[in-house]
Amino acid sequence: MNPNLKKYALTQLPHYKVHGRTIPKACPLPLFFNGSAVEVNVSGTELWVDLEVSYDVYEIWIACEINGELMSRQMLMPGTYSLCLFRGMSAEPVKNVRIYRELQAMSEDTDCCLIVHGFQADGSFYPVPEKKLTLEFVGDSITSGEGTYGANGDWDWISMYMSYSRNYAKMTAEALDADVYMISQGGWGVLSAWDNNPDSNIPSRYEKLCGLCYGEKNKAFGAFEPYDFSLRKVDAVIVNLGTNDASAFEQPPFVNPDTGESFKQRKNADGTYHEDDINRFKDAVVNFLKMLRKNNPQAHIVWCYGMLGYNLTATITDAMNRYTKETGDHNLQFLQLPNTTTETVGSHEHPGELSHRRAAKVLTEYLQAYFSNQN
Repeated sequence: MNPNLKKYALTQLPHYKVHGRTIPKACPLPLFFNGSAVEVNVSGTELWVDLEVSYDVYEIWIACEINGELMSRQMLMPGTYSLCLFRGMSAEPVKNVRIYRELQAMSEDTDCCLIVHGFQADGSFYPVPEKKLTLEFVGDSITSGEGTYGANGDWDWISMYMSYSRNYAKMTAEALDADVYMISQGGWGVLSAWDNNPDSNIPSRYEKLCGLCYGEKNKAFGAFEPYDFSLRKVDAVIVNLGTNDASAFEQPPFVNPDTGESFKQRKNADGTYHEDDINRFKDAVVNFLKMLRKNNPQAHIVWCYGMLGYNLTATITDAMNRYTKETGDHNLQFLQLPNTTTETVGSHEHPGELSHRRAAKVLTEYLQAYFSNQN
């Protein structure tokens, strides 16, 4: 064991940077969402992070980058322990180290929680520079990076196939020199989930710190409390929702086991969408845009769609046009992303890394042009 290692709680660090929605200055620090991270600039030969990990079914995966390069990606075991991030490096150079959560906030596991207590190092900590821009990504399994790891043909719905490290959000942020906030949940939509469950919609959780997780430990960290949007000012909110809402039209009704009530997005006999139900979806889009604008008054809103089909493209654009007509807000844009192909598909029939790279290229080029015009 290195006798020069010193143990630091986060509150004892002179410099560090937190990424993602969480509690400012919290120690210990929960990382709720994929992409949530702690970043340090540190000298020395060795660095460890002190973690507290819990889950029941879906194990948490993390990744570590050193000087912008992915050095490790691994499953975490439950418990409280230290994890080595590097050792044996030259002492003098300052290394940029980011440790981040790969797994989405896991609504299906009430015990799923990742907490950072601090670091152990034999060097000194230095300031972490701010980025030029701040982006927020709001989405479903695509934004959770489902399918970005694993072989084409792998179908298990498990943690190791989800990621931030191969995610279009990360790729876009790196190209734009931007910080990122993420909120996403696989299977969820604007109005309902893929299976017509009306409770599984992102807008109903958006204004909570992390309304996507459950359990007493997450509750104790304030996950269910209203999120203070004044804590960060985002330059753009990128929404990638609608894929699961389209799937809901193809699925049987969802029946609430507690009340017996059912919910279903219907199609007509000729295969067209039932007018009442498609209008119900449009209402959900318009209301969510109003919520986004209320909480992000300065942000450019980009609604992306298309990585897993274009079924609701016209419907989403109609809703966005209605929102603009009702509010006079023109600071938003619909952006069609490239569909996933047999060459770019990943595991679980979801977009693979290549599909995410194609999407990131389109989104990056659009945002670069937008911000260039703004400046």
